[in-house]
Amino acid sequence: MCGILGIANRNDDVFAEIYDGLLMLQHRGQDASGVVTFNGEFFRERKANGLVKDVFHSDDMHVLTGKVGMGHVRYPTAGSLSASEAQPFFVNAPYGIYLVHNGNITNTAEQREKVTAKYSRHLRTTSDSEILLNVLADKVADAIKVNGNAEPIRNLFAGVKMTMERVQGAYSVICLVAGVGMLAFRDPHGIRPLSVAKRPAEGDGDDYAFASEDVAFGINGFEKLRDVKPGEAILIDLDGNMHCFQAIEGKLTPCIFEYVYLARPDSMLDGVSVYKTQMRMGQTLARQIEASGLEIDRIIPVPDSARPVALEVAKATGISYREGLVKNRYVGRTFIMPGQQERQKSVRRKLNAVPLEFKDHNVMLIDDSIVRGNTIKKIVQMCREAGAKKVYVASASPPVKFPNVYGIDMPTRHELIADGKSIEEIRQELGADALFYQELDDLIWAAREGNPEIEQFDCSCFDGNYITGSVNDDYLQRLENTSRVSAKIKEMPLSGASWNRSGVATSG
Repeated sequence: MCGILGIANRNDDVFAEIYDGLLMLQHRGQDASGVVTFNGEFFRERKANGLVKDVFHSDDMHVLTGKVGMGHVRYPTAGSLSASEAQPFFVNAPYGIYLVHNGNITNTAEQREKVTAKYSRHLRTTSDSEILLNVLADKVADAIKVNGNAEPIRNLFAGVKMTMERVQGAYSVICLVAGVGMLAFRDPHGIRPLSVAKRPAEGDGDDYAFASEDVAFGINGFEKLRDVKPGEAILIDLDGNMHCFQAIEGKLTPCIFEYVYLARPDSMLDGVSVYKTQMRMGQTLARQIEASGLEIDRIIPVPDSARPVALEVAKATGISYREGLVKNRYVGRTFIMPGQQERQKSVRRKLNAVPLEFKDHNVMLIDDSIVRGNTIKKIVQMCREAGAKKVYVASASPPVKFPNVYGIDMPTRHELIADGKSIEEIRQELGADALFYQELDDLIWAAREGNPEIEQFDCSCFDGNYITGSVNDDYLQRLENTSRVSAKIKEMPLSGASWNRSGVATSG
């Protein structure tokens, strides 16, 4: 999961607007930030590890000049944590192309071999995004050989088509192409989100923008036009004209975890309101909680993303809603912090209990999801220390049992608390008195209700059904062996890939 943003203006320099837009996408990545602009002659680039506010300063406005530019916020799902892996990436031929990418390529090894051996290209990083850029460059070069260099837009679209035929996985991409304009495209499954927007420019023409989430548009006065279609490429030329091309016939299969946790609640993704999806998740979860017959005094959300779910649970059950956990807003999201040890340390910095809401009460904690289990385990302990009689836990999503290989930091099964465990075993490990999980069918309903035209969602982290090629047991085993997996995890035996339906477990 990363955040990408591109803006093509007719009149004003874009850096300040890219900065503001990236702040709206900061939740999608806290590891690194990068911006590149094009002034009609030269590219200007700056990228480094850190938050947007820490990487960029007012002086950058005088350096990152140009009416066209794009930015990226990253947390790493492939490649190392080095600043050299931060995006955007660049190739100087053909044309000169900068690229930012959200997603993961699943046939990385095969494409790396072709790029380096067959096409004699040198890769500077281990990032799959750099591989994707070089594949695109190769294919655009092939199109130039056939069509000539007089029609760059035609060549770029042909290059995108050939890239989609060769690359597997999830990718939402924005490119800056010297002398041509801004190019954006989305994989044929539409796994990761990407939208296009415009606003009237002074004089003739319009300004255009692309972004992972439409929350990045409003701050700069853009109005969303639509979501980029699966398999579609859109190019905004330097004269402010929009060109659309359906490179490959696609079928929309968006990642359902975007609606659970990744996207902001005020975003609309593929016609579906994230906020309303989370409210519907609360309605279905409430039915399980009511059927349990447990005596519950308080519904308490794990802030912030579980609030819409918890509010609906409280409304449907008639149980009092309370803000019993106070969040320190100056600590980042633990889920996307690099490194298990740092995630665990940050929980106590991040949350604090309000004793009056826990002392002598039976509380139901509502969390959006339980991935590794580190955060919620410590929160359960915190609630007991605050005086709670019983601590129940409900997850708004089903058990996460499989790696999400399409751009979420769930790289190995052994890091997932639900791997190989029953609901009762998970409950015991968390130290909760009862544990509820959303049913997968209910989660799918909650998202699809917003846009019935979506026939299928990518639910691979819940059901192990990977919708693209190159994802099999061998691929998952290679993930276990990456440098980002601890030696301790590598030594553990690989469990099977069976999936049990979600449900509820309670202590005796």
